[in-house]
Amino acid sequence: MNSAALAAAFAERFGTEPDGLWSAPGRVNVIGEHTDYNAGFVLPFAIKHSTTVAAAVRRDRTVRVSSTFAPDDEPVEADLDLLTEGGVHGWAAYPLGVLWAMEQSGHRCPGLDLLVDSNVPVGAGLSSSAALECAVAVAVTDLAQTGMSRRELAGIGQLAENRMVGAPTGIMDQSASLLGKPGHAVFLDCRSGEARLVPLDLEAAGLELLVIDTRVSHSHSTGGYAARRRSCELGAEQMGVPALRDLTVGDLGRAADVLEEETFRRVRHVVTENARVEAAVEVLTGSSPAALGPLLVASHASMRDDFEISCPELDTAVEAALAAGALGARMTGGGFGGSAIALARVSDVPAIRSAVEQAFASADFRAPGIFSVLPGAGAGRAG
Repeated sequence: MNSAALAAAFAERFGTEPDGLWSAPGRVNVIGEHTDYNAGFVLPFAIKHSTTVAAAVRRDRTVRVSSTFAPDDEPVEADLDLLTEGGVHGWAAYPLGVLWAMEQSGHRCPGLDLLVDSNVPVGAGLSSSAALECAVAVAVTDLAQTGMSRRELAGIGQLAENRMVGAPTGIMDQSASLLGKPGHAVFLDCRSGEARLVPLDLEAAGLELLVIDTRVSHSHSTGGYAARRRSCELGAEQMGVPALRDLTVGDLGRAADVLEEETFRRVRHVVTENARVEAAVEVLTGSSPAALGPLLVASHASMRDDFEISCPELDTAVEAALAAGALGARMTGGGFGGSAIALARVSDVPAIRSAVEQAFASADFRAPGIFSVLPGAGAGRAG
């Protein structure tokens, strides 16, 4: 829905014009999976698929939240003075969680009417949840003039997702959504919160990054993701370090002696994935993005075999893309479904698309969604 249509829909829904529109993108993670909550490194970029929020300030402390995807549903309504941790369920927990988190952080929020529209595929591993959180966060910080920095807003989004939604995610998704820039990836140190932009000009290199949405939905608030996080925390504790970030590849020999087999494999994934992120940054700083290919392939193998978060659809997507000429491919996102990415020369994209579609049909999987993404701009005012 374009800006004018969203503003008109808001006026029809709430009987008043919005004070403005704010938008935040989803993200694709080039490399660095399940490293964020281990105080490690990640390398995502913002995409052009985004969530837009039309907002208007109210005179009371009521928040009403509605969506263009459910035009006949009554808005979800809440009193800011009565919001409690974990007290909101369903999709409205994300925007209301942002308001709760801001108030918990000492920033008083006004009552609001909010209408949400999005073209970020839900459940595809492209962080539709962070896009929603960040769109609301930038809207509120503008309307309430909180003066919060992008880094602070990323923390607000993470707090909302961790404690209102109950998903034990790290800070990567919000950081990518807020800090993204066209032609660049965001190299984020998840311990310090420091971020810097790294060149990722795919167009200039004659490359595309394909997203292959398996249509297998996943949820971070369910058991698999939380179980992996617990394994990582156990591994760090037994290795005597604050977080797995503090281990290097050279420590894996000792880890194999100290840890039971499954925990060791979880630890090995995180340690080697951190090393791959740093290698990817070095590649992008001094070479063509095409050189990322082998790192992507190694990342997928690690997530499939050591972290065990892939699924048959993701493996099929990666294998078919590589067989058809992709320079590299891997699953992206939290796992257990969602999307894979494939780095390809523009000339090879049609063959790769066809090969993946045929492989899914042969396996009797649901037809995948396949589209190209390029690094885009971070969250901001949209109207």
